[in-house]
Amino acid sequence: MAEATREDTRQRRVQRAAALSVASNSVLVVGKLVTGLIIGSVAVVSEAIHSAVDLLAALIAWFAVREAGKPADEQHAYGHGKIENLAALIEAALIVAAAIWIIIEAALRLVDPKPVAGASWGVLAMGISALVNLLVSSYLMAVGRRCDSIALQADAWHLRTDVLTSFGVMAALAVIWAGDRWWGVDLWWVDPVVAIAVALLILRAGAQLTSEAGGDLIDRSLPMPERSWIIAHIRALYPRITGFHDLRTRKAGRHRFVEVHLVVPEDLNIRAAHALAESVELGIGEHFPGTTVTVHLDPCDLHCPPRCLAGCLLGEERNRRRAERGLPPIDPPAR
Repeated sequence: MAEATREDTRQRRVQRAAALSVASNSVLVVGKLVTGLIIGSVAVVSEAIHSAVDLLAALIAWFAVREAGKPADEQHAYGHGKIENLAALIEAALIVAAAIWIIIEAALRLVDPKPVAGASWGVLAMGISALVNLLVSSYLMAVGRRCDSIALQADAWHLRTDVLTSFGVMAALAVIWAGDRWWGVDLWWVDPVVAIAVALLILRAGAQLTSEAGGDLIDRSLPMPERSWIIAHIRALYPRITGFHDLRTRKAGRHRFVEVHLVVPEDLNIRAAHALAESVELGIGEHFPGTTVTVHLDPCDLHCPPRCLAGCLLGEERNRRRAERGLPPIDPPAR
């Protein structure tokens, strides 16, 4: 019951955060596009396109966190967590497409220069955009990390990129405005050059997001700090276990999956073996909520195949026990 309550609370948090992102991006898209078209700034229009991509990403994130929160069913025995990873990968593709479009438009503007009128209004619009996105992205990232939602974190990274690019466009428009007002120089070329710089930053964000989301889709192992914690937790069970091997981990959305073989004394009774496996599952599940743990028990017969040696916890005790059974000593594997 408590677990179900926590899951319901998590779902409400991530859905509220996703809805906030949709609302804020909708307002910013309209504001930037209108401003960019009025003053004739390709950099501001590129920012509007960037925000439009963020809006689409926010809609995808909202859908993903809603669907990923559904419990496992007959057709999806491992749950729906990978929907979040798939959504993040789609968002990354959208980022790359938007960046390419911006580069093309900026290059055309360099070839066919057009003046930027009313740059001061663009500075104001970009300043408001940067502030709104900074606040919303900080909230999304906090909720995404607390609730372990990669879709929300991807959305937050979109908005953080938007903060940086908005500041860049604001600075460019400020330079154009200052050149026209104080120096009598038309610095039109700053606008498309900054738009290209914005696009390159967007491409970088897209590449990072592709790597993170795609890794979980192809069942990449959990990060090393998490694996290290799991290994330390298992090793702490000695002398109740004599070793472990074939530790496999993966992640789907926020759901983790851990499989491990524990090597136990061969005379251990079924009740004690079950309690041992259950303690591993509960320990990992408490530290990483929502983790599915599968434990396989192997009897320690001291024949020591290579896969057992790699995780053997007996140390020098191993050869003493082997000698008692008339087995030759065996050297530990090279580290």
